[in-house]
Amino acid sequence: MKIAMLGSGFIGRFYADSLQGLRSKDKIVAIYSRREESSKKFAEDYKVAFSTIKMEEAINRPEVEVVCIALPNNLHEEAVMLCCKHKKAVITTKPLGRNAAEAKRMLEAVEQAGIFNGYLEDLVYTPKFIKAHESVKNGALGRILWAKSRETHPGPHSDWFWDLDQAGGGCILDLGCHCVEITRSYIGKEIKPIEVMCWADTQVKPIDAEDHAIALIKYENGAIAQFEVSWTFRGGLDLRDEVMGTEGTIWVNSFLRTGFEMFTTGKGADYVAEKAESNSGWLFPVGDEINELGYNHMFADMFNSMENGTPPRETFYDGYVVNAVLDSAFRSAKTKLWEPVILDIWRGLEGVTKDSHLQEYDADHYLVKEELTHYGAKKVILKNKTTGKILEKVLS
Repeated sequence: MKIAMLGSGFIGRFYADSLQGLRSKDKIVAIYSRREESSKKFAEDYKVAFSTIKMEEAINRPEVEVVCIALPNNLHEEAVMLCCKHKKAVITTKPLGRNAAEAKRMLEAVEQAGIFNGYLEDLVYTPKFIKAHESVKNGALGRILWAKSRETHPGPHSDWFWDLDQAGGGCILDLGCHCVEITRSYIGKEIKPIEVMCWADTQVKPIDAEDHAIALIKYENGAIAQFEVSWTFRGGLDLRDEVMGTEGTIWVNSFLRTGFEMFTTGKGADYVAEKAESNSGWLFPVGDEINELGYNHMFADMFNSMENGTPPRETFYDGYVVNAVLDSAFRSAKTKLWEPVILDIWRGLEGVTKDSHLQEYDADHYLVKEELTHYGAKKVILKNKTTGKILEKVLS
């Protein structure tokens, strides 16, 4: 693929390292940056033939096959509309929009233009997530009841993240978009999110947006998701997921305490890992950061899908659903109430009822629990279907 990269900053360089290092057949042929010196430096570092400070010039080049958006949130819609104008396939960093209204306009525009669209939600492409998700899909955990995702760190790298107008929100939008799509994937993307309860506050940073938030998301089938996000966490980048079902549990730690630990005085030390706060003391490096954060699998899915004429795992529609959920979180943080998720466009299941949680033991009883005791006895806890009485039965 021949790619126009829009954005030469932190995420654009992460993307470039993956794009030009994974399949060995993809090449960035144009780079747009808002600052000329940044555009030229990126072109020099990644051997890009064309650099510009005019967005449309990068997009409307004949050799460009796909446009990769790595820009501040407030510029996503402008870039997407130019891709639609020039009929260029487009993939964009998260979140899709600053709110669901922006996301909906972009979704409708790319579909009307008939162009390929991909939502670059890297954390549902990490090797650990892919393995865990396959286990969930194969039924290893039974019916999913609860999914939790946590992303916390000391705050983002660039100035625009801290500006409410440009970013559209604080840590809820920046980090919550990851967590919503992770938990939504475990529960089932065909299951409708129906309401959100969220607490948010500005606890540490001198900003207008929230720097810490916790939320619950109810799904139509009775499952519940939870996210914890923060720009106030000290100690690096903390990415953790938990999934609980009727038949099992999965715990995933994607970045901290993953089996690679190092102590150093700091002499000769340099970059350790994304969001690491120190290069001395006990550190937790990451073996292959680009791969562990999902970039390689994400771009492979995008480009393989493009070549095969199929939609990728994550499309603009997914980005729109995420934005709608986060809009509800922002409303709830203000009203202190459960707020409905407003989805003008819904393509999943309708009218899903809560799955039956009652497991029959025999004609007269439901099974509450069965266990083997420390003294060797097998027993079951039962509930009488008629009377509701709980009883214990020793089997051996």
